[in-house]
Amino acid sequence: MVHGAFQVTAIITTSGFGTADYEMWPPLAVGVIFLCFFIGGMAGSTSGGVKVIRHVLMFKNSFKEMKQLIHPQAVMPIRLGDRVVSSDVMKNVLSFIVLYLGLIGIGTMAMAFVGLDLFSAFAATLASVGNVGPAFGTVGPSENYSHVPMMGKWVLSFLMMAGRLEIFTAIIIFVPAFWRR
Repeated sequence: MVHGAFQVTAIITTSGFGTADYEMWPPLAVGVIFLCFFIGGMAGSTSGGVKVIRHVLMFKNSFKEMKQLIHPQAVMPIRLGDRVVSSDVMKNVLSFIVLYLGLIGIGTMAMAFVGLDLFSAFAATLASVGNVGPAFGTVGPSENYSHVPMMGKWVLSFLMMAGRLEIFTAIIIFVPAFWRR
């Protein structure tokens, strides 16, 4: 129990610690650890990941859309506490999540291209974008990244930087309009 609580805390806070081989735990526990890779910390924290507030807003938006199918003419604002969340904020949140998942997909393909098996490539990419540290497979808690080819380390380094800078900041430097100003 103590090892599980510590690992969940270490993964959500993205401290990079791995004190137990969670790949050897029961499947439900491994599933919880895996889900923690996507969660991240609270809004305003320095942890990586998607952040809890974005998950909350994404789920609220999904439920709103389902209700909107039943009542197409109804006006249903998304609320966070007593405040209405603007459509611009929702667009930003959903764009971030799409970019986050897209970056994981592209990173997984790049890591598979440099020689990692698909599961380890996905896990390394997910851990890098979320700035978690240990992942699963050949880069799991009882392993390290030393066997990853140099090109793969560059890819993972970019993913870590993009994840830490909240993706938009890292991707904007590749947009030509950014440099024209």
